[in-house]
Amino acid sequence: MERMTRQREAVLGALREAARPLSPAEILAAAQRTVPTLGLATVYRNIRAMLQEGGLVAVPLPGQADRYEVAAAPDAVVHKHYFQCLTCDRVFPLEGCPGHLEEITPPGFVVEQHELTLRGRCIECATKKTGKRRTN
Repeated sequence: MERMTRQREAVLGALREAARPLSPAEILAAAQRTVPTLGLATVYRNIRAMLQEGGLVAVPLPGQADRYEVAAAPDAVVHKHYFQCLTCDRVFPLEGCPGHLEEITPPGFVVEQHELTLRGRCIECATKKTGKRRTN
């Protein structure tokens, strides 16, 4: 394990504070509040190192660069789904899983894994567009 530098602490702190997957640019912006001189190359180096060490996980999104989040504890459930805002491009973890995929799987097929990313507008963007908070 590499030593915990101020830069690494800032990157990790940004991810923990956000509690959602972040892009390297989002990590940089948040981490610069702690270490103003932090650069994007340093963020990428720290991401790469923490991925190799198992402290971070990549969140792949179809057609986009990966986002990153703090790895779950070894005994935690790591199966996750996400919501991506089409307006602000932020990604949020979803609670739970729809399950029962065998109901929509063709006869004879066996589902071994799946990914689910919902896309739409987050509450902040939906509120900005309509001027009022949506309840559904």
